[in-house]
Amino acid sequence: QVQLVESGGGLVQPGGSLRLSCAASGRFRYINAMAWYRQAPGKERELVADITRGGDTNYADSVKGRFTISRDNAKNSVFLQMNSLKPEDTADYYCKAAIVKWYPAGEYLYWGQGTRVAVSS
Repeated sequence: QVQLVESGGGLVQPGGSLRLSCAASGRFRYINAMAWYRQAPGKERELVADITRGGDTNYADSVKGRFTISRDNAKNSVFLQMNSLKPEDTADYYCKAAIVKWYPAGEYLYWGQGTRVAVSS
């Protein structure tokens, strides 16, 4: 059973920082792309940032220059360093991973359960 578990959310003041982590566990070959999404109350889930296995990254315009996505392939983990946080960053944050399994052979998309980030004074 493959699982993604996020951690690191919480309450932070505007201008503050948080670091989110997501680790995959279970039986699989390796992980291709990984990503962070977020969903604010009453809004659709949106892509925040993604990263290929080789380390190429992509960011939503709203977080460029403030957020940094990274990964540790040896630990099957992805991270999101969030700096200069704004109230509009308040949302549930979810990680997603494209995981290649031995059996059934193929790539499968998995989601974490989410971690809440609240930015407020």
